[in-house]
Amino acid sequence: MFSKSIKFNAAVAAIVLAPSLAFAHTGVGETVGFVHGFSHPLSGLDHILAMVMVGVLAWQIGGRAVWIVPTTFVAVMAVGGALGMMGIAIPFVEAGIALSVIVLGAVIALGIRAPVAIAAGMVGLFAIFHGHAHGSEMPAAAGGIAYAAGFMIATAVLHIAGLALGFVIAKVGDARGAFVTRSAGGLAALAGVGLLTGLI
Repeated sequence: MFSKSIKFNAAVAAIVLAPSLAFAHTGVGETVGFVHGFSHPLSGLDHILAMVMVGVLAWQIGGRAVWIVPTTFVAVMAVGGALGMMGIAIPFVEAGIALSVIVLGAVIALGIRAPVAIAAGMVGLFAIFHGHAHGSEMPAAAGGIAYAAGFMIATAVLHIAGLALGFVIAKVGDARGAFVTRSAGGLAALAGVGLLTGLI
């Protein structure tokens, strides 16, 4: 089992070290239509890690958090996206996105089981930055609305992937599962530091 953990950590590290995948919101590519909106979040390491960690965190807390935490993120992200579309500035968007990866990863790595309200508030805060980054690139037109629907659904899919990851890890067993979960959170936090400092 220890060798499987090493293989898992190596795979995550390889993804982390791929600099071309760092940001989903580079301003490159089409930003109109559902397909572009759906694919956009899947092209950036920052968004993928944060969304999967939201799902893992929700699973880690358990109970109502399994649906409240991811739903809060998607709902507040829509608000952030609307602010971005309207051109309302929010400071430190890129830093906020990188910090979301660091904080979510660290919370999972440390095995912190926050109350559902606090976890939902935390992910909601980070969701504003993620939504604003996507929304600021969208045109305020029908194509933009389809694009928004695409990136919101892709985000929900990534949350589900995180929940599924939490479920699969839990099946490994209590002690080993906790080790793998914490390792994944730690690697995500390290990736977030790399994103924040510009190393990746």
